[in-house]
Amino acid sequence: MKRLQYNSPLILSFFIISFIALVLGYFTNGQITHTFFSVYRASLFDPFTYIRFFGHVLGHADLNHFLGNMLLLLVVGPPLEERYGSKTLFVGILFTALVSGILQFVFFPHTILLGASSVVFMLIMLASLSGMKGGKIPLTMILVAVLYLGQEVYAMFFIRDHVANFMHIVGGVCGTAFGFAMVKGKRNH
Repeated sequence: MKRLQYNSPLILSFFIISFIALVLGYFTNGQITHTFFSVYRASLFDPFTYIRFFGHVLGHADLNHFLGNMLLLLVVGPPLEERYGSKTLFVGILFTALVSGILQFVFFPHTILLGASSVVFMLIMLASLSGMKGGKIPLTMILVAVLYLGQEVYAMFFIRDHVANFMHIVGGVCGTAFGFAMVKGKRNH
């Protein structure tokens, strides 16, 4: 056990909490997931509404949904955590969760959102900006935006499934904005 390293505390903690949420959801027949780890239109007087604005990124519908998000999170997240630090990346995750949670709450009152997809897309776009130097936009970021986000726009209009493509796009926009803010912040120091 001495050789194991908790190398990415934020990303690994996100993974573990999401896994615990998934297991609790199974054992409660989805009740815990619905109460804490999904966002949907509810009373603003319900204190859980505000928890769900953030908590929805930790909940997943099933093991396949969980694995699809977590595999990308575990690949893309650790290098970004190393580059930007746990606290900074945590702010980006909270920002993305809140923005996607509020947008879901306001614009999609008849559907439920859960899953880390918006966070994963935020990380992907942030990663594509990691090589940005001298205020020049990396070609990789443009290609990722066109291919990945373009695929989401296409799916949003032409594929009928239960995937929240709009929230994937929101996550990508959050990652891009967060990435530009990080670059601008470094230039100002």
